[in-house]
Amino acid sequence: MKNHLKTATAILALLLSIVTLMCSKDQAEKKEMTQSTEKTVVNPFFEDFTTPFETPDFRVIKTEHFLPAMKKGIEEQNREIEAITSNPEEPTFKNTVDAMARTGNLLNKVQGVFSSYSSAMANDEMQKVAQQIQPLLTQHTDSIWLNRDLFQRVKKVYENRESEQLSGEEAMLLEKTYKKFVRGGANLTGEKMERFKAINKELATLSLKFGEHVLADNNAFELIIDNEADLAGLPDSAKAAAAEASGQAGKWKFTLDKPSLIPFLTYSDIRPLREKMFKGYINRGDNDNANNNSDVLLQIAKLRLEKANLLGFPTHAHYILDDNMAKTPEKVYELMDQVWKPALKRAKEEAAELQEMINASGETFKLEPWDWWYYAEKLKKKKYDLDEEMIRPYFKLENVIQGAFDVCNKLWGITFTARPDIPVYHKDAKAYEVKNSDGSHIGVLFVDYFPRPSKRGGAWMDAFRKQSENVSPVIYNVGNFTKPTADTPSLLTVDEVKTLFHELGHALHGLLSNCRYRALSGTAVARDFVEMPSQVMENWAMHPEVLKLYAVHYQTSEPIPDALIEKITNSGHFNQGFATAEFMAAAYLDMDWHTQTSFDGVEPGEFETKSMQKIGLIPEIVVRYRSPYFNHIFSGGYSAGYYAYLWAEVLDADAFEAFLENGVFDPATASSFKDNILSKGGTEDPMKLYKDFRGREPGIDPLLKRRGFK
Repeated sequence: MKNHLKTATAILALLLSIVTLMCSKDQAEKKEMTQSTEKTVVNPFFEDFTTPFETPDFRVIKTEHFLPAMKKGIEEQNREIEAITSNPEEPTFKNTVDAMARTGNLLNKVQGVFSSYSSAMANDEMQKVAQQIQPLLTQHTDSIWLNRDLFQRVKKVYENRESEQLSGEEAMLLEKTYKKFVRGGANLTGEKMERFKAINKELATLSLKFGEHVLADNNAFELIIDNEADLAGLPDSAKAAAAEASGQAGKWKFTLDKPSLIPFLTYSDIRPLREKMFKGYINRGDNDNANNNSDVLLQIAKLRLEKANLLGFPTHAHYILDDNMAKTPEKVYELMDQVWKPALKRAKEEAAELQEMINASGETFKLEPWDWWYYAEKLKKKKYDLDEEMIRPYFKLENVIQGAFDVCNKLWGITFTARPDIPVYHKDAKAYEVKNSDGSHIGVLFVDYFPRPSKRGGAWMDAFRKQSENVSPVIYNVGNFTKPTADTPSLLTVDEVKTLFHELGHALHGLLSNCRYRALSGTAVARDFVEMPSQVMENWAMHPEVLKLYAVHYQTSEPIPDALIEKITNSGHFNQGFATAEFMAAAYLDMDWHTQTSFDGVEPGEFETKSMQKIGLIPEIVVRYRSPYFNHIFSGGYSAGYYAYLWAEVLDADAFEAFLENGVFDPATASSFKDNILSKGGTEDPMKLYKDFRGREPGIDPLLKRRGFK
């Protein structure tokens, strides 16, 4: 029995040793596989992109890559800054300001893509990542611009600038770098500096939250129609889009996205439904839910004021405008008042005319804001035999894009070639290579034009990679235009066509930039100058010569008739009182928020009401952006800056007069505009750039004439 036990024990021991050996081998293999996987799964931001022109490789970029890449980018730039501050040599432009301008390559690479995803791919996962990243970026930015050692070196270079024999661009970089330190709080010490940092961190979080709330409210609203009679008045294109959006037979879904909202307000015969849509739009961020922005915007306004006071400015507007062409709030109000008076007068005349139309139809109600679009369209039809649906068949998106590209070719000889081999971040996006007339590479342009739940509203331009010495730009344009349906291509409205040209103008500012430093290239200009190139570009959109280039009927391929072009031209001043008043009301509201010296006892709704009463905005018009969804100023970069569109329009209306005087495709005028405006970025004072192009300072008369006020 003992022998059997010994044998059994020996066999068991042998089996156990075999199993242990196998387990050890298995664990070793698993460990080896894990290590191998860790080696092969590399964050794509840490290597050169292998795409054409090293555009972002969207095939491999994932949401989880942003945070670790951002952290590494911050670490790298910190080391680069440390190398500058620990340099034992005397500070010079080369070893301090130039060196500083060349730091942060990885961080800029990541930020270019992150910014795009935050605005155009902002799903729940991305929003959570953004909430982690934004405070890190703010903290990092403060660590640079509040770095005492770095500032002392820059300050010494600035004080000795006359001895450096700097080029014009180098001198501008030094000027802007020094000023950015001062405006960024570098002269603050102790508790004030700590409070300044805390404010910046809070503002970053609150601004992000504000935008998320607006997007959430926008996406939450939908009007479902299940009775076909309630579609009365709507064009077939709007009904088809709504049917496709609902995805259910016999149901139509309308949303607050502009391609759904505007046709509904313009054509729906059902007044209560127009009211519901309109109120859904103007109450975003102001509903009794978790997305209410009243407290958020008030906190933002208070913190901005406190920050401005810390820097020695009486208000946030004084702080912002000190770095703009306008320089002071008084100058801004002076310009706005010159345009507001004739605009309001015209708006009142238009309201009276619309009320007459309502009365003549046998109705007894008073004109309300949700009636304006509807009756204005009827009046335009009556006056000019013109409505949007007559024009849209000639504005197929692909044709408009090609038309805008053709304008660029005629002006500057540049070409845009579709590159399907360049990866895109969404199936709606498309990439183009941009070349000079000699075939040399300029850069890459991405376009992304259709709305989706993860994309914020509006239209914008930005850069995945900014132009600098030996670095070509990678630019993107984003919009929210009318989507195609199963039966109809994307047919744009006149406003959408102008917006496409507008954003391409911004893109050209980035693409045709020819600057040494990234910090000065492209759209790195004063806020009230940045809109000038984009608004100049709008002028070609509806010009008769240009319409002949691209406006062909999407079904028949027939060019747009001369008679229709004439109607479009003749109606150019129609409804300009409304358009100017609702825009300018937003500019006044922005300035009123940011010229406040105290927010004690301020309630956002009451503040807005008083602001509009002060300028005499008529009740038939609602300010273009009410405070709770005014993304431009509470979530974007336009605080105390929404007036910039008007300021830039003074420049653009005057600038386009040069083209009208010499020919809309005059080579010499186009070349001068490119050489003096588009290619220079922020390398020189904007008024000097303008005068180099125009030969003089701008006047306001061309703007007043364009809007029909003179």
